[in-house]
Amino acid sequence: MRKLTAATILSGAIGLAMAMPVLADGTPAAAAKDMKPALEKCYGINAAAKNDCAAGAHSCAGQATMARDSKSFVLLPAGACGKIQGGDLKAM
Repeated sequence: MRKLTAATILSGAIGLAMAMPVLADGTPAAAAKDMKPALEKCYGINAAAKNDCAAGAHSCAGQATMARDSKSFVLLPAGACGKIQGGDLKAM
C-alpha cells in the first residue's frame, strides 16, 4: 500500500510539472506575459505599405502610400523611437 501511495504522489508531481508551460530559460510562461516589452507608437519612420496604423490618414495597417509618412506609425519597444532619425512620438 505504501509503495502505491508514493508512486501516485510522484506521478502526480511529475504530471503537474509537465503541465506548467516553461520558457527555454526556465521562466514559467505565466510570468512571461508580464515581461512583454511596453510598445510605443513611432511616427515618421515607416516604409511604404509597412505601417502598423495611422492618425486619421487612412484606416490602418499596411496602407501607408509613402515612406516616412508623418501620420503613420510603427510600434516599437518603448525608448527605441528616440534613437531613430526622423522618429517622433506624436503625429504631425
